[in-house]
Amino acid sequence: MKDGMGKVAVGAAVIGAAAVVAVAALVVRQRMKSSGRWVRAMDIVKEFEEKCGTPEVKLKQVAGAMTVEMHAGLASEGESKLKMLISYVDNLPNGDEAGVFYALDLGGTNFRVLRVHLKGKDEGIAHQEFTEASIPPALMCGSSEALFDYIVEKLASFVAEEEQMFQQPPGRQRELGFTFSFPVMQNSINSGNLIRWTKGFSIDDTVGQDVVAELTKALNRKGVDMRVAALVNDTIGTLAGGRHTNKDVAVAVILGTGTNAAYVERAQAIPKWHGPLPKSGEMVINMEWGNFRSSHLPLSEYDIALDAESLNPSEQIFEKLISGMYLGEILRRVLLRMAEEAAFFGDEVPPRLKIPFVLRTPEMSAMHQDKSSDLKVVGNKLRDLLEISNTSLKTRKVVVELCNIIATRGARLAAAGILGVLKKMGRDTPRQGGEKTVVAMDGGLYEHYTEYRKCLENTLNELLGEETASSIVVEHSNDGSGIGAALLAASHSLYLEELSS
Repeated sequence: MKDGMGKVAVGAAVIGAAAVVAVAALVVRQRMKSSGRWVRAMDIVKEFEEKCGTPEVKLKQVAGAMTVEMHAGLASEGESKLKMLISYVDNLPNGDEAGVFYALDLGGTNFRVLRVHLKGKDEGIAHQEFTEASIPPALMCGSSEALFDYIVEKLASFVAEEEQMFQQPPGRQRELGFTFSFPVMQNSINSGNLIRWTKGFSIDDTVGQDVVAELTKALNRKGVDMRVAALVNDTIGTLAGGRHTNKDVAVAVILGTGTNAAYVERAQAIPKWHGPLPKSGEMVINMEWGNFRSSHLPLSEYDIALDAESLNPSEQIFEKLISGMYLGEILRRVLLRMAEEAAFFGDEVPPRLKIPFVLRTPEMSAMHQDKSSDLKVVGNKLRDLLEISNTSLKTRKVVVELCNIIATRGARLAAAGILGVLKKMGRDTPRQGGEKTVVAMDGGLYEHYTEYRKCLENTLNELLGEETASSIVVEHSNDGSGIGAALLAASHSLYLEELSS
């Protein structure tokens, strides 16, 4: 019996030892597998970072290419990816404007209706108010009639609520500045044909049509007595709004859902300008710089795939690298590849990570700017948006690193674009006599994404050099696009003589 029990004990010990060895081997294999996955994940991050590199020499090449394209676009139609559209704005606000004017600001997925009470020199804007609404997704790809009717309904509600003090005098029609932030071939200050939709809109029946005529039809259908006095895009509105209070504003840049730039050009420097030269000698140019592209732009495989799958392949390449509509989507695409090839979030690929545009730039901004020691905001966003729970601190740090790579590239390229505009204007060298050039900035991306904004401003200073940078002022023009449209409606009013008296 004793020998039997001893054999059993020895057998059990051997089996136990074998089990321990097996478990240990499994743990080692799992660690090696996990280590291998992590190495692959880090390789993906490193490859992406290298593709997104923006050293100073590359940024100066981008700026130079921007300047060349500006010259080509001014020379004649179709010679450049930059439209360089003549805005017919040659009399920017100067502070003398007076009266009550409206603005309708359609800049992307949201739009605003504003009322601005102007009191002329020394008093400026006496009162302003606005309301905001979102465009339902169905209307972004429906009919023009449905879209404009929806917008005018919101405008009509806003007008109906106006106080007694803002009612128009008898016989005077209300006047509106229409900020329409899509590429338009302008025919006059208050007419222009849509070239194409951007920012996720796809409404084919308006392409080539006069957008003021479409809005006027909707105003008539809804019984709103209002004249469209000025058609501008948000960038020109921002430039006009900035100039109203600061005569040194000469450039405007929008960084929001989409992106664009406008600047003041000498009329003599526009070969395709065939009309009489404006009295001011200047003309505002709408660049439509979102469509800029160059071999110097740092494109990754994720950008190429995003472009190919977009509503407008091969168009708006610059916009797809730097604007708010796309930054979060680039992040999602990188994370998806890491989940698929390196099991970054575990053995299963999170289903929601496969949904295009599920990760928006505001969420990316919140994660990038998470200052908590455990990156709690990152963990919460991954859980709430993508249903990814129990992420490690190491994983969250990688997510923040990716946010930084994407935002840094976007901000530095935007700064290079601004340098290109300044070069075209001859403002990229030190100015004599303390002369300043003010760049008016607006858009949700610039306003709310602090890390992006700081990087842009620091990069511009880096590119300009200390002496020149001291003469360039980057200034946030809050709500400039809407107020600017109202100001341009005022400066192109039918009742200018009455108002000035």
